Amino acid sequence: MNTDELEDVAYVAERRVLKIQAKLHRWAAEDPLRRFDDLFNLVCDPAFLLAGWMRVRSNKGARTAGVDGVTAHYVEDARGLEGFLTELRAELKTRTFRPLPVRQRGIPKAGGKVRYLGINTIRDRVVQASLKLVLEPIFEADFLPCSYGFRPKRRAHDAIAESHYLASRSYEWVVEGDIEACFDNIGHAPVLQRMRARVGDKRVMDLVKAFLKAGILTEESGLKESRAGAPQGGILSPVISNIALSVLDEAIAAGPGGPRATRSRRAHRRATGKPNYRICRYADDCAPRTQREVSM
Repeated sequence: MNTDELEDVAYVAERRVLKIQAKLHRWAAEDPLRRFDDLFNLVCDPAFLLAGWMRVRSNKGARTAGVDGVTAHYVEDARGLEGFLTELRAELKTRTFRPLPVRQRGIPKAGGKVRYLGINTIRDRVVQASLKLVLEPIFEADFLPCSYGFRPKRRAHDAIAESHYLASRSYEWVVEGDIEACFDNIGHAPVLQRMRARVGDKRVMDLVKAFLKAGILTEESGLKESRAGAPQGGILSPVISNIALSVLDEAIAAGPGGPRATRSRRAHRRATGKPNYRICRYADDCAPRTQREVSM
């Protein structure tokens, strides 16, 4: 497949993916209790796999290999993209696909600390990208507006703007929070249970679980089990982290002084010396704000 042919096919695939994503999001938004039972066929759909490949290929990390030593350039130059995607789809359809362990790389941070990134193989990245294309529009319907990290059409600047907006409207106290080693400590069982509220397709859940349990090849001690966490740097990890952390957003939103409280309820809390509060979260960094005791 030459470059011009690939661009034409990729354009058609992208249009198909966007159309299906719009339907998934609309259905999820219309019915908060709806469970989606036939998603695996979308993950295996040639259009979703090709769209996933295009996202992986356009990423800077395409030049970095996982534990199998294969890069995106090798797939294109040696194996051939069409054969690669056909083989990958066949493995998914026959349920013989097995994620390989994540290659861990330490990145030095300020203060002598180290941030560990997880590097999946190219084949695993493509499947994760396809999974994300299917799952993201469903769970986006459930995420609250206070969450800004790793979400479509949202960025850190939007979180900063929201913080300034709240600070200029009687929310005076700011408490900055950071969940320590958030990606490393995400509980597999709780996040999978939360996902099952929306995903009724056992094949998709088995695939997500397989990625979480794939194992880690460390630079020091070799292969180790994945008992918790989602590899930082993985394509699916941001979606999983937002699903896990949405519990925090919902708990604060439902609190007596949270954003869902009525105007009269907030006024009563101020009059009795109790705070009202909001949260602005970007991934695992959050800044809850409490309201000073004045009338609005």
